[in-house]
Amino acid sequence: MEPDRVLSMIGLAMKAGKLVSGEYMTEKTVKTGKAYLVIIAEDASANTKKDFSDSCSYYQVPIVIYGTKEDLGHAMGKQIRASLAITDEGFAKEIMKKVELEIN
Repeated sequence: MEPDRVLSMIGLAMKAGKLVSGEYMTEKTVKTGKAYLVIIAEDASANTKKDFSDSCSYYQVPIVIYGTKEDLGHAMGKQIRASLAITDEGFAKEIMKKVELEIN
């Protein structure tokens, strides 16, 4: 199986300190204008997805639904994570490109 490039980029962003995770920190980062991309796990609750979708729409932050909570947590070297925000424009653009490649 091919390594997941999106999750690899999340790991790199984590190591570089360009990522926050958990619902509270993700939301705070979006509201303070520091988020360049929000990633929500596919198995996050419908309520979580809606809340972040609304918030990201309002603050004009791109949002992607990707991987499972376990995938996202594992990529960061942590326990399960339903949401995370990328705080670096370069990482955000790279991840969005890779997400589009995975989908198409």
